[in-house]
Amino acid sequence: MPRSKVMDLRAGPQWPVLLDVIRPGGRYAVAGAIGGHIVGLDVRTLYLKDLSFFGCTVLVPEVFGNLVSQIERGEIKPLVAETYALKDIAKAQESFARKGHAGKIVLEVPW
Repeated sequence: MPRSKVMDLRAGPQWPVLLDVIRPGGRYAVAGAIGGHIVGLDVRTLYLKDLSFFGCTVLVPEVFGNLVSQIERGEIKPLVAETYALKDIAKAQESFARKGHAGKIVLEVPW
């Protein structure tokens, strides 16, 4: 079974739930804390599930391209919290500012 991975840009009070969904041997990476920078950790979860934690700030250029390729192949499925039409960008921004979402807020751009 492949190793599970979580990429978190939010943190905050819901943070412990992310550890519940990671399978044993999984990896957790964080690159933001818009939901709050202080989180709680029961260290037994860390060692009993043999988890690895990573902080991410600077990526080498090919990382983004690799990420997009994995999404296009269906290997990674981003969690979508809400979707808005581009004309409703103000509503999307209001939702983002409330910081109550888990996942991405998506704007649909007409082509």
